[in-house]
Amino acid sequence: MMKKVAVLTSGGDAPGMNAVIRAVVRTALHYGFEAYGVHNGYKGLVENDIVKMDRNDVGQILNRGGTILGSSRLPEFKQKEVRQIAVDNLNKLGIDALVVIGGDGTYRGGMDLNKMGINVIAIPGTIDNDIASTEYTIGFFTALDTAIDAIDKLRDTSFSHRRCTVVEVMGRDCGDLSIYSGIACGAEIVVTKETGFNKDQVIKKVQAAEQMGKRHVIIVVAENITDVSKLAAEIDKKTNYTSRATVLGYIQRGGTPSSFDRILASKMGVRAIELLRQNKGGLAIYTNSMEIGECEISEALKAKDEITDLYSYLPKLN
Repeated sequence: MMKKVAVLTSGGDAPGMNAVIRAVVRTALHYGFEAYGVHNGYKGLVENDIVKMDRNDVGQILNRGGTILGSSRLPEFKQKEVRQIAVDNLNKLGIDALVVIGGDGTYRGGMDLNKMGINVIAIPGTIDNDIASTEYTIGFFTALDTAIDAIDKLRDTSFSHRRCTVVEVMGRDCGDLSIYSGIACGAEIVVTKETGFNKDQVIKKVQAAEQMGKRHVIIVVAENITDVSKLAAEIDKKTNYTSRATVLGYIQRGGTPSSFDRILASKMGVRAIELLRQNKGGLAIYTNSMEIGECEISEALKAKDEITDLYSYLPKLN
């Protein structure tokens, strides 16, 4: 039976990661494991930045955003010889189990380590909600709340000044943050990778809103779709709205995790240790209809995210 387990956070930070760390460490200790924390993700594994942790090390972190262990990206981890350094460091400490928290890049690193003899459990921690095997990722709803709060404030000033506001929301290649925040804030237009982008159609919709007598228009655009400043400038020229662009950026990553994310993180962290107690590895935790389950990491990476039916609501609501 495994006796030592380590935990790391990798890739972009997400609210709720600390709640997972807390759950992993305390559940491990409850079952008689020794618990270790790896600083700065896979980089810390390679640099042997691994420390033993006890209950007090994860006290007072449940409500903190970010990650106390730190996070980083290490492209070189794709190289087997680099991963071997990490495996050797774990073996020297007698650590044969690892919980990794992050997005798809984190999953791939964990899957590769599992093939090299380390029992790995992957937990989805990313604000983008872009792990298709799970209904929701840890951090998504907190980031969503942050985006909604910002867009609500922008709508107030947009209404006051008869303005069209173009808001760029994070999400990388997944439009969930944009579509969820767009519906929650009553945006007239939402543009994501899934919807596609046609500048002329967007401008026509803004012009139609103007003809309907709307005092303001909110356009939510997922990142990496278009230059929102240039789009706003063109709308400004072709309509009577004063148009402004706002990029929410990394403000969406920070902040106190929501109750949902704290509970989801805690449940997933406990499940990870329970699986390791059974000597299982190479698995990814997921949630489906609020039930926690697990699948092979390889299957989690193969899963395709279906376009949410939320997109069909926009035309009816506007």
